[in-house]
Amino acid sequence: MSEETRDTTAATGSTGSTGSTGSTGGTSSETYAELASVGPYGVRPGHALITMVEPHPGHEYAYNRWYEDDHYYAGAMAMPWMYAGRRWVATRELQELRRPEKSAVAQPVTAGCYLSTYWVTEGRYDEHMKWTVGINKRLNRDGRVHQERTHVFTSFQDHEATVYRDGAAGPRDFHALDHPYAGLILQVVDAEGPEERAALLERLRTRELPRRLAGSPAAMVTVFRPTPLPGDRMTYVKQVEGVDTRLTLLWFLERDPRECWTEHFSDLESLGAGGRVELVAPFIPTVPGTDRYVDELR
Repeated sequence: MSEETRDTTAATGSTGSTGSTGSTGGTSSETYAELASVGPYGVRPGHALITMVEPHPGHEYAYNRWYEDDHYYAGAMAMPWMYAGRRWVATRELQELRRPEKSAVAQPVTAGCYLSTYWVTEGRYDEHMKWTVGINKRLNRDGRVHQERTHVFTSFQDHEATVYRDGAAGPRDFHALDHPYAGLILQVVDAEGPEERAALLERLRTRELPRRLAGSPAAMVTVFRPTPLPGDRMTYVKQVEGVDTRLTLLWFLERDPRECWTEHFSDLESLGAGGRVELVAPFIPTVPGTDRYVDELR
């Protein structure tokens, strides 16, 4: 069996045989051993899932409990090659700091009060996508998908760069979703075309981000570019926009953004030299297992 065949077999749960020794629920446990023995298994965040969602009015508590108690695990962390995750929330006070007022990402710009971020092992995107499409179809069929929500900004993305404030000191990007950062800023920038995006990325990586990070409460910025979703994605998730032109930046903050916004981040809307900043949105981390901040969303 080729490496590609082994990976595909494990991701789909199909072994070509049933009732074999060590099988559980019709899937041979040996398939998992084969998957573990081949392919990349580093710790670099080669890919990310970044998803900003708006629960429908009146369903905020139900949405939060569904996501925290079930979907975060069954629909994300239990999947192969998705090795780190963290949820973030924007209270009404944080929503009102967002820019620009007319955003190509969020209409209105305050839409999307929850953000979930996940790292996927570099080189394992295709295998992970096979699994995530399969498991989400199953969750939907089993009635384990909360329907009273809107996906404002949801896409898988490929890692392009990480810029650190303190060089080699401090947590690395693969630690970012486990380290207890006090806040996060989601920034989305659109360039005019693929060549312009490449030039923008180079300017951000070598000049703009190092200058902005110096002396700021942000420890690092990770930069991603979106990838198209598969054709068999769930129907409630729209196809990704800006695949050839967009960059997504995640700023990891050591302070609550409300405490340092005016001094350090209120002018991030001007950062997109060579591109249009379509969203600057601050968040703070949720407190897992609680409904903290739910009463501050509206």
